[in-house]
Amino acid sequence: MTAAVAQGRGTGAAVALLRLAGAALLAAIAAIHLYLWQDGYDSIPTIGDAFVVQAVLGFGGAVLLLVSPARYLVWAALLGLLFALGSLGALLQSTYGLLWLEPGMFGFVESDAAPWWQETFWVEVAAIAVLLVLTVLAAARRRR
Repeated sequence: MTAAVAQGRGTGAAVALLRLAGAALLAAIAAIHLYLWQDGYDSIPTIGDAFVVQAVLGFGGAVLLLVSPARYLVWAALLGLLFALGSLGALLQSTYGLLWLEPGMFGFVESDAAPWWQETFWVEVAAIAVLLVLTVLAAARRRR
């Protein structure tokens, strides 16, 4: 077996593992938002609706990552990455404010002491890391 073939197999295994991990993390983001929506966020104007959208997009992104053919994997991974970045950005904006903006979104200010805040933060950070690496590896494999 040549070194290139061995490296290709190793990269293929890494891509498969990252694909599964990325899908699991996107599903976790979706599940957290769906749980929070059911636990009271549904009554917050605009935010409640946004949490439902988060759940639908997160579960949809997880499925897309799992079923995308190899030639479209880079796009599925990139979409998942952008979703996770947006989700983390919304969490940080609603809690602390970003880019010199006041904290909050749509008149709602979150607290980092709120239930599931820490878990949400770390799941989104992990999703960003995994999906960034997956996007880069999928793009490199596509160029071969």
